[in-house]
Amino acid sequence: MQTSVVALGGGHGLAASLSALRLMTEQLTAVVTVADDGGSSGRLRDELGVLPPGDLRMALSALCDDSEWGRTWRDVLQHRFTSTGDLDNHAVGNLLIVALWELLGDSVAGLDWVGKLLGARGRVLPMASVPLSIEADMKVGEDTFTVRGQSLVASTAGHVEQLRLIPQHPPACDEAVEAILEADWVVLGPGSWFSSVLPHLLVPDLAAALHSTKARRCVTLNLGRSASETLGMDAADHLAALRRHAPDLHIDAILADPSAVDDTEALVAQAKACGARVLFRQVRRGDGTARHDGLRLAAAYRDVFDDFLGDVGTISS
Repeated sequence: MQTSVVALGGGHGLAASLSALRLMTEQLTAVVTVADDGGSSGRLRDELGVLPPGDLRMALSALCDDSEWGRTWRDVLQHRFTSTGDLDNHAVGNLLIVALWELLGDSVAGLDWVGKLLGARGRVLPMASVPLSIEADMKVGEDTFTVRGQSLVASTAGHVEQLRLIPQHPPACDEAVEAILEADWVVLGPGSWFSSVLPHLLVPDLAAALHSTKARRCVTLNLGRSASETLGMDAADHLAALRRHAPDLHIDAILADPSAVDDTEALVAQAKACGARVLFRQVRRGDGTARHDGLRLAAAYRDVFDDFLGDVGTISS
């Protein structure tokens, strides 16, 4: 029997984890942030009142079948128009997803149809059934201020002290809740910490499922420091932020690349505070960029899933 995995996040970070996890199992569900308010997604959201489709499109593309058919349709979904008119910068996949939503009147069914077109190795679901906005209380030096909108939270340099969703108690996607409750593993991250990863912990029914599921929980840390929303934060600080927003959430495993960890003792201490052990593995691409290598990340997840013993501790590389 294959391991059932739910991966939470959005954007390029979620695409990285999906590209690795799809090599291990077809019992894979992506639960995707729906707070994007920029670019093509933001324009469609504002004009049509729909869920922002961009992160959902990227997750579907990451799960495409590894055949000429799947790769071709992936490229079609990812293609962006360049023009001097209204179609400029719109992704074909965004338009296709929204068209299916209008025809079917069902966001989950529309995503499932795109998945069939791609031969997707897994399923993609929104984390909430309504579009969301992210609001963050931030601090720079002695100055405190509030920013609203995923694009601003992601791009504003400063320390995020508190994160909120608008609406504050949005309805979760029922299928996403069910997938988390039935999973063997739940994977959070990598990705933009405050604008893609932590928002899942603020949707009440989704958070309740994450707390009550019998699945083990793995947090995948980022490879590099951000110049904006996590400015000045190291690996241990990322875990501290997670604990601040979900203090009672038990984590089983933390996956970290040793090249991205400045203070191993601080990271292990934060991991112990949330009940987790740390797995150090090289998952960075060999070109030195802050991007995950799909095969290395898949091997690291395999180590976590197969060899995890459940005792608090540290596994070195």
